[in-house]
Amino acid sequence: MKITRIRIFKTDLPYVDGSYGWGAGNAIMVAKASVVVVDTDAGLSGCGEFTPCGENYMVAHSEGVEALARLVAPALIGEDPRQVARIEQIMDHLVQGHGYAKAPFDAACWDIAGKALDAPVWLLLGGKLTDGAPMYRVAPHRGTEETIAELERHRAAGYRQFQIKVGVDWAVDIDRIRATVPLLKPGEKAMADANQGWRVDNALRVARATRDLDFIFEQPCRTYEECQQVRMRIDLPMKLDECVTGIHAAQRIVADRGANLVCLKISNLGGLSKARRVRDFFVDNRIPVVAEDTWGGEIATATLAHFAASTPQEFLQNTTDLHNYNTRSTGAPGPKTAQGRLFASDAPGLGVTPDFASLGEPVATFGEAA
Repeated sequence: MKITRIRIFKTDLPYVDGSYGWGAGNAIMVAKASVVVVDTDAGLSGCGEFTPCGENYMVAHSEGVEALARLVAPALIGEDPRQVARIEQIMDHLVQGHGYAKAPFDAACWDIAGKALDAPVWLLLGGKLTDGAPMYRVAPHRGTEETIAELERHRAAGYRQFQIKVGVDWAVDIDRIRATVPLLKPGEKAMADANQGWRVDNALRVARATRDLDFIFEQPCRTYEECQQVRMRIDLPMKLDECVTGIHAAQRIVADRGANLVCLKISNLGGLSKARRVRDFFVDNRIPVVAEDTWGGEIATATLAHFAASTPQEFLQNTTDLHNYNTRSTGAPGPKTAQGRLFASDAPGLGVTPDFASLGEPVATFGEAA
C-alpha cells in the first residue's frame, strides 16, 4: 500500500456558547480547523485534524499544517501509511519541532492502519483499558451567576468533572472559586485552570485564600519553574498542562515529582504516536493523566477517544468531548457520549469520515488520486 495523494482542508468551528474566555484575558468565538486526508492506491483513506485554541495558543497556528505539508508531502507520497513509525521518522527528519502540524498526518496514518487491519485504533494502541472515559466540561470566563447556571446545565447532561477558567484577575478569581467549588456534589471534581495567567505571587495569594476547599490547581503560571515555586508552597493538588510539551518535559516532571496529574494534549505532544509514549511513561511512574487536545471537531475527538480508551482506567483522570463545543463539524459520526462519558468507536480505524460538505474544497492538494 502506498500514499498517492494528500489533501488539506480548513473550516471554521464556531464555539457553541458564543465566546470562550480563558487565561489572562484570552477569548475565542471561532476556531480554525485543519483536516488532513491521506489517500492510498489500495482505496483506503485516513484523516486527522489539528485545531488550535486561538491562533496564539502554544505558538500553534492553523497555517502550520499547510506549510508543513509543502515540506513533507513529497517525501510521504509513495510511502506505506501503515508504517506509522516510519512516517513519524520521515516528518521529524525533514522538520524539527512543529509537532502540532505533524499530528493530523500521524492520526491519518493510524486511521489507515486500523482500516487495513479491520481493527479500531484503540486495539492497535494496546487494547481498551477504559470503556467510557469520564469527561469534564469547561466553564469559561463569565459572571458568577452565569457560571453556576452553566455548571448546573452540564451536571444535568451527566458531567461530574468541571474545569473553571480563571487567570484574569487573581482577586476576582478567588471569589469565582469560592462561589463555585463549594457547590460540588459528592463524587464531583473541579479544576481551577489559570492557563498560565498568574504571576507566582498572585497564584500563592489564590491558593492561600482557597486552601480550605477541595479542587485541583491547574497550570497557574507560564513556566515550569514558576509553577514549581507555587507547588512547593501549597497543599492543593497541581495539574500541569501547557508545560507538558514532550518526553523531555515528562522526564523532568517525573524526576522532580513536579505535578500530581498532567494534561496530555495530543497536538502539543506531536501526534498520537508521541502522545502514547509520553502517556505510558507517566503511567509507568504512577502519575495520572488527562487525555485531551487543543480544540477540535469530530475527527480530533475521535482520535482523542481512542487515546483515552487505551489509557488504564486507574490513571485516566478525565477527557473531553471537543466536538460538542462547536456548531459545525469536521467529520461524521462523532464519538458517542453518554452520562458524562466518551466512547471510542469499535469501527475500523478512527471510526469517522471527513464531513466534506462542511470542509469544502481542499486548500492544498499534493499528488494524484489512484
